[in-house]
Amino acid sequence: MKILFCGDIVGRTGRESIFANIPKLKKEHNIDFIIANVDNASGGFGINENNSKDFTEIGIDVLTGGDHIWDKKEMSHYITRDKRILRPLNFPKSSPGAGARIFTSINNKQVLVIHILGQVFIKENLNCPFESVDSILKNYKLGQNIDAIFVDFHAEASSEKMAMGKFLDGRVSAIIGSHTHIPTNDYHIMTQGTAYQTDAGMCGDYDSVIGMEKDVPLKNFLSKRRIGKMKPAKKEATFCASIIEIYDKTGLAKNINIVKIGGLLDNNH
Repeated sequence: MKILFCGDIVGRTGRESIFANIPKLKKEHNIDFIIANVDNASGGFGINENNSKDFTEIGIDVLTGGDHIWDKKEMSHYITRDKRILRPLNFPKSSPGAGARIFTSINNKQVLVIHILGQVFIKENLNCPFESVDSILKNYKLGQNIDAIFVDFHAEASSEKMAMGKFLDGRVSAIIGSHTHIPTNDYHIMTQGTAYQTDAGMCGDYDSVIGMEKDVPLKNFLSKRRIGKMKPAKKEATFCASIIEIYDKTGLAKNINIVKIGGLLDNNH
């Protein structure tokens, strides 16, 4: 089977890149299952109900969040109604929603999607992501009682992401990083058969500071204080995503490739 993972969607231009590219990629690459990180999809901060519905209506199977999952007040309630949205697993158990669920792909495969948030340089003081994901994986084994396991690790530090990759190698089909909005060139199959990439990048305008209009972040860095409100950049987005092909029998990764369409980082530039 083939899984498409779309990097952090940032603002309107990021959403437009999703609507423009998902249908054709699904057809061109025979995609069976689609996951998208939506932590910055609505106004650059969080995800709202309307945008969530728009994404699932075009065929995205799972929406993952991150440190901005609660930025839109409505999400605390909506996440309990729409099971396709995941918040980080390592929030307290009392938090609304879930951080891991099993979904059925269009080719009738059972896919366990796990979403976790890092601890290094992250303001939320959450439970240990390593212990959290381990507690879930004790119940599932690839090729036996689950067809595929995908992990979205929303984290700041590349070292933490790489460590998680080594921790999960051979136990999950793929672990792809999100959050830093920069696509990394280290996509590969690890020694025990798990597909890995430190960060899928973002679906957003790269003529920006991680998807935001340049002026305010620059003023903040230069003045050493917060000046103004950050807003998503509005020029053409680059659609950044990863495509992972998985062996049906073992649930491990056969290959991983990346996609960059449109905007400054277009593969054709």
